[in-house]
Amino acid sequence: VQLQASGGGLVQPGESLRLSCAASGNIIRVSDMGWHRQAPGKQRELVAAITSGGSTNYADSVKGRFTISRDNAKNTVYLQMNSLKPEDTAVYYCNAGIRTILGGIDYWGQGTLVTVSS
Repeated sequence: VQLQASGGGLVQPGESLRLSCAASGNIIRVSDMGWHRQAPGKQRELVAAITSGGSTNYADSVKGRFTISRDNAKNTVYLQMNSLKPEDTAVYYCNAGIRTILGGIDYWGQGTLVTVSS
């Protein structure tokens, strides 16, 4: 099983980016999916999460600006980031609870860098 994240880049404050993360492999079921981020010198923090049924939760710092969604048919989770701020600069990691024939564990993507700077 692999989680492949994409969509990061360099943007100016106020602009938008959309991150994608696709799970592939011998997957039986994907449960919760989410995005975390880690800024330089800081601990990794939860940004947003979504259940298989579509329930979401967000970090207070991104509420109203970021939207998490998923396509269950594609085993893909998205993070639409609007009104980006310099403090959103970080490496963004996706994660997902995935069940295979070997059992269920939490998988992580490789990270994609988001830089917000003028």
